[in-house]
Amino acid sequence: MTSVDFPAVLPEVVLALYAMVALMVAVYTGKDRMAGLVTWATVAVLLAIAAWIGLSGSGDVSAFGGLIQSDAFSRFAKVTVLLGGASVLAMGYGWLKRHNINRFEYPLLVALSIVGMMVMVSAGDLMTLYMGLELQSLALYVLASFRRDSVISTEAGLKYFVLGSLSSGILLYGASLVYGFAGTTNFAGILSTIEGGHATVGVLFGIVFILVGLGFKVSAVPFHMWTPDVYEGSPTPVTAFFATAPKVAAMALIARVTNDAFGNARADWTQVIAFLSVLSMFLGAVGGIAQRDLKRLMAYSSISHMGFAMLGLAAGTAEGVQSMLIYMAIYVTMNVGTFAFILAMERDGKPVSDIPSLNLYAKSEPLKALAVLILMFSLAGVPPMLGFFAKFAVLKAAVDAQMGWLAVLGVIASVIGAFYYLRIVYYMYFGQEGAVLTTRMTASQWLMLVASAAVMVLGVINLFGIEGAATAAADVLVR
Repeated sequence: MTSVDFPAVLPEVVLALYAMVALMVAVYTGKDRMAGLVTWATVAVLLAIAAWIGLSGSGDVSAFGGLIQSDAFSRFAKVTVLLGGASVLAMGYGWLKRHNINRFEYPLLVALSIVGMMVMVSAGDLMTLYMGLELQSLALYVLASFRRDSVISTEAGLKYFVLGSLSSGILLYGASLVYGFAGTTNFAGILSTIEGGHATVGVLFGIVFILVGLGFKVSAVPFHMWTPDVYEGSPTPVTAFFATAPKVAAMALIARVTNDAFGNARADWTQVIAFLSVLSMFLGAVGGIAQRDLKRLMAYSSISHMGFAMLGLAAGTAEGVQSMLIYMAIYVTMNVGTFAFILAMERDGKPVSDIPSLNLYAKSEPLKALAVLILMFSLAGVPPMLGFFAKFAVLKAAVDAQMGWLAVLGVIASVIGAFYYLRIVYYMYFGQEGAVLTTRMTASQWLMLVASAAVMVLGVINLFGIEGAATAAADVLVR
């Protein structure tokens, strides 16, 4: 280990040590009585590490013999993941406390899963990739079944675990194929073995299996089958977490492995990414139409949005990677605000998530309804909301890469998907009289809802530095 190795992983080490120390302290000092303190301490630690990474300056470092890559791309992804995780923890605490499941293990499992995500986006080797992915996944399996007295939550965790294990095996098989034919697991070494713009048959099969395994993590069709059930069955704060940080980490990992390891065979893997993108956009758009539960609807929304993010990756250019990073940052912001509202939905003191419960909600809560309207318009890609510019960026990247047909399909899928977002707005403003929906929001939920809605409007003027950071990150990855 050299002098540059340890600093490259210091944020991950600090977060892991914090999680382990907090676990021991909570166990020996009162367990669940420490839940509130541990939650807010974890939020503070995540925000502090995000600021540390974001302000750490420039400089690309390859550490531990190429196992870890610390560069602008990894920093962008890590900051997005950390901010997303901190936001979800902050706004979910009130819900967990209200329903008496505010266990101290929850924020620590979130922190450990984020450690895995940070390793994922810095991976420079197939071994590092797998270690980070499994650390993230094991924590997420537990979180899905966190509500131990709920059959549906237990079922969600079991489904996620079984299908997640299958996808991990497929990814590991692909990695073994690549190692067998390339003779190395290091991304730079694999890249040097690909000549003539196309991978050998063995490496090509390895690429496909790796993308299949990673496609599961981003809910890409046809590996999406777990998503609606797990989103619906998990506790709502956990669902909010699933819909934000892990998606960013997995999408960044796909970009990292395709460009760093298989960048000399773009003509091969861009076809696979484009195929997954089209299927995801259309199934997410069509499948969401029949949904009557907001959490299941957000699952299909996630599938569709991951298709749009992959549309940028399918371009195989620096502009495409940049558009994907911008898309994911905006996507996380939209989802944080939307789930802040879903967390507050109640009727007679019990949580509800059925869409018809929003009937004429705007009459009783006009400001909250306006914020939700802005977020729904942004998710649908309606101009001039920021979500429109996110979709425009990935569509433009596809057109500039001579993939106009893919952009046309993206526009069609976006129009179809807009239906179920606008239906929510219709219910809120023009629905029928029904049982009264109450939304008791904590201060953090109010903050997340209002802030995310404001960003969707004010961010049109300037993406708050996101665009410049995404450009720098993409330039590092795609040379």
